[in-house]
Amino acid sequence: MKLVESFSEFKAGKNIDRPTMVRVLEDVFRTLIRKKYGSDENFDVIVNTQSGDLELWRVREIVPDGEVTDERSQISISEAQSIDEDYEIGEECYEQLDVEEFGRRSIMAARQTLISRIMELEKDEVYKRYHDREGEIVLGEIHQVLKRELLVIDDVTGNELILPRNEMIKGDFFRKGDMVRSVIKKVEMKNNNPVVIISRTDSRFLEKLMEQEVPEIEDGLIVIKKIVRIPGERAKVAVESYDDRIDPVGACVGMKGSRIHGIVRELKNENIDIVNYTANLTLFIQRSLTPAKVSSININEEKGTANVFLKPDQVSLAIGKGGSNIKLASKLTGYEIDVYRENDDPDMEDVDLDEFNDEIDTWIIDQLKSIGCDTARSVLDLSMEELTRRTDLEEETVKEVLKILASEFEEEA
Repeated sequence: MKLVESFSEFKAGKNIDRPTMVRVLEDVFRTLIRKKYGSDENFDVIVNTQSGDLELWRVREIVPDGEVTDERSQISISEAQSIDEDYEIGEECYEQLDVEEFGRRSIMAARQTLISRIMELEKDEVYKRYHDREGEIVLGEIHQVLKRELLVIDDVTGNELILPRNEMIKGDFFRKGDMVRSVIKKVEMKNNNPVVIISRTDSRFLEKLMEQEVPEIEDGLIVIKKIVRIPGERAKVAVESYDDRIDPVGACVGMKGSRIHGIVRELKNENIDIVNYTANLTLFIQRSLTPAKVSSININEEKGTANVFLKPDQVSLAIGKGGSNIKLASKLTGYEIDVYRENDDPDMEDVDLDEFNDEIDTWIIDQLKSIGCDTARSVLDLSMEELTRRTDLEEETVKEVLKILASEFEEEA
């Protein structure tokens, strides 16, 4: 078993640069030399990275016989001439060493050290490669389907990636052998091993998909200002154009939706609203509530709130299924948005739903909050049919809730 052969074996297929490999092998042999000779100061280690050949040379000054004071750095003339008869006193004697001279046990130990060093280098290389690519899309093949995660093999590098189930879109279903696109979310070191986490729910996944489909984004003519998502359900994307001739929303959607359709399919029919960004806050909040048409808006910049007034038939559109539209609009604008019917008075006394937790079960209150109703009046503003349709509540439960909430205001009156 030769250590040099191990070097050739390890070098094949590794993504480690040659200078680093040479340095590692040199370090391993210098350790061998120090163990045998006490020092490596008078030794040259020469590595040929192409062939895997290695040469070890011991270099000592030639002195007259009987005048050797330091065996590490000096050699007698007679011993030098036994190596090469042309040597003379005062010259340097170069003696080539055979790896086998170090002994089988030392060589095996050095080989193990070499394996460990190469593995560490590989881990560092994997960590660096993927850390530098965080936020980029990666394509891989499902290698194994586990309870909490999927193991994916990178189609380009062959490295293992991890797709946790909580980073998958609702509706994602993959079998072994399927190809999956995702974004590199983060790289962690666990037990000294690089772990590459990929995601399909991260906002950067949608951002990169749009870059691929919309050349104007890749070219920098259109900029994505912000993305907010409820993965698999709905997303809102604020875009801005640096060229007045380009309509950013139209460019992102494409002719007859040609550009956005592919992205929607990839995201399991996630409803994507493209919004034209503007520094005009009132207009931006209005656009963020698309597809609802807003009648008027009152903004309180100090509190970071906005009261939005709409016609009755637009209220449910503004709130969206499960409150998704208004939640995303609030995240996109950074303002807490409250929706009112056009004739509602925001100063009219209202009661937070949590105040009724002694009469109404918490899970029922949570159901109502999920559709954007967090006060008594916001629930009373909706019909019983609409409340039943948009929540998982039974008709009898809705009737009882409406009765309890209405009695609060009757008592006050």
